[in-house]
Amino acid sequence: MLQRLTLEIKQWAIARNLDTADPNKQILKLGEEFGELCEGMAKGKNDEVKDAIGDMFVVLTILSMQLDLEIEDCVAAAYDEIRNRKGKMINGVFVKEDDYT
Repeated sequence: MLQRLTLEIKQWAIARNLDTADPNKQILKLGEEFGELCEGMAKGKNDEVKDAIGDMFVVLTILSMQLDLEIEDCVAAAYDEIRNRKGKMINGVFVKEDDYT
């Protein structure tokens, strides 16, 4: 399902010429959506949190297009980096092993 939605997001962006727009503007949009996520978290509004996370995925997908990257490759690279990472929870935050040894 995520692959289909990602493809639809890309097609939507292309139809509106967002794929060739200024990535610096897209970063500002990401900041706006992140602010909405923070607000939703602070107020305990799960619907706003869900919407903001989805919006951030859309914005990141378009940003990756503007930078001539594939969002799937970006996620795969991030997962490759963390998949074998060891660490522990400290005060409710996961801290990787290298940062506390």
